[in-house]
Amino acid sequence: MVVLIFGVVIWDIFSKGFSSLSVNFVSSLPTQGMTQGGILPAILGTVLLTFITTLSSVPFGVACAVYLNEYAKPSTLTNIIRASIRNLAGVPSIIYGLFGLALFVQALHLGTSILSAGLTLGLLSLPYIITTTEEALKRIPIRLREATLALGVTQFETIKDVVLPKALPGILTGVILTLSRAAGETAPILFTGVAFFINGISASANQEFMALPYHLYMLSTQHNEIEQVRPLAYGTATVLILLVFLLNLMAFYVRFRNRTQD
Repeated sequence: MVVLIFGVVIWDIFSKGFSSLSVNFVSSLPTQGMTQGGILPAILGTVLLTFITTLSSVPFGVACAVYLNEYAKPSTLTNIIRASIRNLAGVPSIIYGLFGLALFVQALHLGTSILSAGLTLGLLSLPYIITTTEEALKRIPIRLREATLALGVTQFETIKDVVLPKALPGILTGVILTLSRAAGETAPILFTGVAFFINGISASANQEFMALPYHLYMLSTQHNEIEQVRPLAYGTATVLILLVFLLNLMAFYVRFRNRTQD
């Protein structure tokens, strides 16, 4: 039943969106009040936003997971930290948007920009990255750590040269799936820098930007000529789904390759 419902939704979107797809649609700027032209600024904005999210969340998330799994001693404080991380994963994304508005836009004076939006999505992604990375580290047998430590290798070198390389496929799978989810978020970027229309392509981190999720939302609900731009909305939805599919396929490939090697 799940596959059937999924197939119906995908067929409805793709059947109405593929007619709008063309080289011009994905490589040109919007024109005529967003009723014609393409979605190139929204595509580039989504890619740059995902890149900033990756830089702001992956290193810190992996480091937190390594600390919790490899260094932290079992204690009440450690249990509280883990419980807090799991609770943060359940916070609605719009709350992260309001928090990003208060912290990055107002308190740190970064303004409404792609940098503020990327850092906000980085905070949203952190709990998922920490959890998936820690689970990947737990799958590495303890005997590998004991064997390297018995040879006189330090704990840091054991983690760097043995544990992390073995856990890397699982870590990458969790990171890619998390980023694919973040790429489709609308609420967190709504308050922190996304714009409906920008005349040209914004390449600066301290400027507002266009993104596929918000662009789709505006075309579908807020445009003055909703019926006229409906094909563009379906085309935008198709591009966004294809982008998410691509990221998920990368995660599946990494997982499959890891299983084959094992």
